[in-house]
Amino acid sequence: MDKKSIIGIVLTCLIFLGFAFYTSKQQKEYQEKLREYNAYVAQHTPAQTDSESALDSAITTNPEGSDAASAAEREQLLNVARYGATLAELRGGEAQSVTLENDYLKVAFSSLGGQITDVVLKEYTRYAPKEERNELVKMFDPSTANFDMSFYIKNGTNNVKVNTSEYNFEVLPIEKSEQWQRLTMRLPVGEGAYYVYEYTLYNEADPSRDYLIDFNVRLENMEPLMAKQSTIGIDWSNRSYQNERGFKNENMYTTIAYRLPGDSSIEELGMSEEAKSDEVSSSVNWVAFKQQFFSSAFIAPENLSYAKMAFNTAKPGSGYIKDFSAEMTVPYDAEVDGYNFSFYFGPNKYAVLKNIVDNNGDKIALERLIPLGWGIFGWVNRWFVIPVFDFLRQFIPSFGLIILILALLVRLIIFPLTYKSYLSTAKIRVIQPEIAALNEKYPRQEDAMKKQQATMELYKKAGINPMGGCLPMLIQMPVLIAMFRFFPASIELRGQSFLWADDLSSYDSVLNLPFNIPFYGDHVSLFCLLMAVALFTFSYINYNQSSASQPQMAGMKFMMVYMMPLMMIFWFNDYSSGLNYYYFLSSLLSMAQTFLIRTMVDDNKVHAMIQANAKKNTKGKKSRFQQRYEELMRQQEELQKQQAKANRK
Repeated sequence: MDKKSIIGIVLTCLIFLGFAFYTSKQQKEYQEKLREYNAYVAQHTPAQTDSESALDSAITTNPEGSDAASAAEREQLLNVARYGATLAELRGGEAQSVTLENDYLKVAFSSLGGQITDVVLKEYTRYAPKEERNELVKMFDPSTANFDMSFYIKNGTNNVKVNTSEYNFEVLPIEKSEQWQRLTMRLPVGEGAYYVYEYTLYNEADPSRDYLIDFNVRLENMEPLMAKQSTIGIDWSNRSYQNERGFKNENMYTTIAYRLPGDSSIEELGMSEEAKSDEVSSSVNWVAFKQQFFSSAFIAPENLSYAKMAFNTAKPGSGYIKDFSAEMTVPYDAEVDGYNFSFYFGPNKYAVLKNIVDNNGDKIALERLIPLGWGIFGWVNRWFVIPVFDFLRQFIPSFGLIILILALLVRLIIFPLTYKSYLSTAKIRVIQPEIAALNEKYPRQEDAMKKQQATMELYKKAGINPMGGCLPMLIQMPVLIAMFRFFPASIELRGQSFLWADDLSSYDSVLNLPFNIPFYGDHVSLFCLLMAVALFTFSYINYNQSSASQPQMAGMKFMMVYMMPLMMIFWFNDYSSGLNYYYFLSSLLSMAQTFLIRTMVDDNKVHAMIQANAKKNTKGKKSRFQQRYEELMRQQEELQKQQAKANRK
């Protein structure tokens, strides 16, 4: 090897060693700065990506140094590293507001989150004294409105969560036709990739669409950017205003409801003055934030895969009822390119809700939001009360008169049974001398069986049905309970005045008390007092009539005549004045019916009828009821004899 080659090798080694020493020193400085930056990021962000580290290296090795970069600039650069330049530009900033409206709804949208921020019902007003009732109903407090969809996108080797509520969507021009208006907002996620919200409000004056907003979500060219995930999250929350007169009554009907696919009924969290929540891990068809007369519902025709719902009750006097929240998910895979949802913002009106269907035209039981009662009580409301109300409303403007007509119809329907009941009571009254004779004939306890058999034989000959007096009450009870569910939930009565009541859906107050009486309230409802007085009068008349023919009724006088009307005063003082008015009319009509029947029934004719029945039934066969009753009494008598023998021993 010559001298020149040796010199070349030595110089090359020196250059290599110098470069290694220099790069090692630079690497140490870089690591030190990186550790400092990592500490900063740990305090301000939940996670750090490789892209962010590389970006921070560029910042800290800038000739001007990191001291020249403000916290805002750092945050912006960090967002670029985490979400990409496209999304980073859309975080924060000034939001744009857009409004759509038809004859029923006025809906405000915000570009921040692409969400609905306010809904006004143009046909309904919040409760206020009649001359001041001009403030339209808002479905929720705009400052609490939140709707967020969350998903994950790829960023190098990391997955980054995107919450749509944090970004300003691009607002496209509103499309309009005679039947609908459509607002489209889109969130650019990457080059040519968009997360699109499409809202459609209808102008058709169709009950199934008047209060419905179709909400379609489209994922345009998003598949290459989407990280591997099985669901997309949806968070929905708001706070409801107090729209009715009484906080207590409105809160009783305000809750969260949801429906499981295929069910004809719905589930509710129930009424509570405290916080309450529920979690459903199976499919859910829709979730509704339900108030007494209005509901906000999120409808997912293809079903949610999970839902966690909760509410907190506001304090009385705050102007609010409840804070609602729902955390939901929808299934996602690489083949999903969008979702078809809907929002319902409107009244709990049976004629409207029953017509709302899904994409396949199937009903989704949204009318079950109206608490009409279960079983026979719900049937009475759906197939009798509501059709009668809807029919009479076409011809009669006064709901006070409609309620009167309804009460008259009910009394007419059960009149034949009431007549038979009174006739049965009259027969028992007429044969009281014979019953008294049986009591004298069988005074001993051991003869109870014989006395009962003789009494039943007497009833049989006279043609008396022992259960006849109960039939009118059994028939009337489903109607009374159905009315108890119907009136407080009927939006048709809301805002309707009659006599001194300015709102038949709420209590009527003729005197506001300066203090609160426990279990009663701070006001005096006149319809409630009239109802209680009418009930007392009817109970008193009915008791005197029944006790004369049935001595065993004597022990029930206090409960029937005095206690029940008093309990009704405390119980119904806060209830719907329309309900109290109906019960008042029902008691008055019952008394009028009783007096009418009394003029139609003559005791002498009844006695002659009994004698005729006695001749006809002398050799008649005992009814099954008589046979079973006598067998029961025989067994009881035998048991008493055995006990008596055991005691003598």
